[in-house]
Amino acid sequence: MSNCLLCGSILHTFMSFGKMPVANGFLLPKQFEEEYYFNLGVAFCHRCQMVQLTELVERERMFHENYAYFSSTSTYMANHFSQLAQNVIDRYLNSPAPFVLEIGSNDGIMLQHFMNSGIRHLGVEPSSNVAQVAIGQGVETISDFFDDDLASEIARDYGQIDVILATNVMCHIPDLHSVLVGVKLLLKPKGIFIFEDPYWGDIINKNSYDQIYDEHVFYFSLASISYLIQQYDLELIDIEPQAVHGGSMRYTVAHQGEYSVSDSVTFQRENEIAMQLDQLSTYNTFKRNVEKSASELKALLYKIRSKGERVVGYGATSKSTTVINYCGITPDLVEFISDTTPIKQGKFSPGAHIPIRSHVEFEENYPDYALLFAWNHAAEIMEKEEKFRDFGGKWIFYVPNLEVRS
Repeated sequence: MSNCLLCGSILHTFMSFGKMPVANGFLLPKQFEEEYYFNLGVAFCHRCQMVQLTELVERERMFHENYAYFSSTSTYMANHFSQLAQNVIDRYLNSPAPFVLEIGSNDGIMLQHFMNSGIRHLGVEPSSNVAQVAIGQGVETISDFFDDDLASEIARDYGQIDVILATNVMCHIPDLHSVLVGVKLLLKPKGIFIFEDPYWGDIINKNSYDQIYDEHVFYFSLASISYLIQQYDLELIDIEPQAVHGGSMRYTVAHQGEYSVSDSVTFQRENEIAMQLDQLSTYNTFKRNVEKSASELKALLYKIRSKGERVVGYGATSKSTTVINYCGITPDLVEFISDTTPIKQGKFSPGAHIPIRSHVEFEENYPDYALLFAWNHAAEIMEKEEKFRDFGGKWIFYVPNLEVRS
């Protein structure tokens, strides 16, 4: 792909991570020979300033009946969604019989709060296995991909929406124009669209290159989002930085002219200019930082293993797929990856085929080092794993810099 998905301009590819498997494609040995790979390249568009992947994976390969990510597995994320739901209820659901729609509602972790408050709601979730979990809990859910056609059906069957929500979902969708057509159609005149996704400025500042993988088609900035929504007479009225997923931004969007614009929007525009997110030199520096980080991590793992010490990965995350395969981490360097998600246990990591084992095996035979792939949940994990620390175990961090912590 050489043209921007948003505006059609020629893209500038500033980095390739090489051949990469599907990030959430945890698999069994019988599937090794048929494993799918693509080239993970990332590019910048000068015109609309959108950062994006250069090769896309078919959505059915990523979101399906065996999708491995369930939002409810993280207590931290559960609290985050609870707070967001309450914020929406308090600020925006003042009309009679309000109606909330969530795009990419996963296992219903956020919509359940609206359900429990007696608020009319609807989730749209393409991965049928996680959608069924939500439905089983009483959360009304459609298992499908959201686009303008589905939006038309929802408008016909349910009517217009007071608040549309999407968390870590918009960046997954290649055809954002179709999504915005649907959002524009469904929102009431005073309706609000709130979405949050990993923020490109945070990825640059933290050198968190593991945020770049197949599901994340786009890497948003205020400038690129503003360019997109203005084409649909929508307006960015507020932004709020979030700590989740290693650094995200919450965008609040409304019909043009319906609300005043927060000072936070102006401040962030100025901040992005200061960060030089519109300059190719910034991207070239990022590439050099990524290469240095990967080289240092692999060298450290080789050094540890040369001493006969054990390393176990912690958290079979989507992000770990990029790090493992880009750095050339093999089962010789990382013995296994500990993960609490049952659907991943007993399988192998994409590409490198490192075994995924239950957390029980981590506890029963502590390694010398734990490589923290789930670094964005570090606070929650550190509190949980005090026994590992008392045992003398050490943590390996690679974001924002390579660091070993006792």
